[in-house]
Amino acid sequence: MHIHFIATGGTIDKVYFDAKSEYEVGPPQVLEILKDANVALEFEVESVLAKDSLDLTEADRLLVRERVAAAPCSRIVVTHGTDTMVETAKCLQGIPGKTVVLTGSMQPARFRNTDAVFNLGVAIAAVQTLPPGVYIAMNGRIFDPRKARKDRAHGRFVQEEEG
Repeated sequence: MHIHFIATGGTIDKVYFDAKSEYEVGPPQVLEILKDANVALEFEVESVLAKDSLDLTEADRLLVRERVAAAPCSRIVVTHGTDTMVETAKCLQGIPGKTVVLTGSMQPARFRNTDAVFNLGVAIAAVQTLPPGVYIAMNGRIFDPRKARKDRAHGRFVQEEEG
């Protein structure tokens, strides 16, 4: 199994410098997480952007789409900020023959109490088992991006109720 990881920045890659929450988006943390977990699969990590997801533009989303479409394998995990993850996931829909799973974290991967490792693990399992399409893996669940949203009050993703 070969997985292509595309890093776009977001909280998962943030590095904080002081108590006033001054930060910058650092290098992709996915490589360190995979090394620490002793993951036994073939993979590569491509850093496409290093932005907070609130700063992503439509051109940035189209760049991510282009990189997903050009990825050398059919299974792709995109690490992304949670604030606009749903918008990017919707932009990625319709790429034929690719299983794409977006994930991120509510706390930076460098924090002791981060959800980054768990979310990435769920995304890796999901990308290996789901059929082609676009999905979001957060909080131990797999979401259809057309029906998902970030619930800021509870700090997690939720599935919108079926109409």
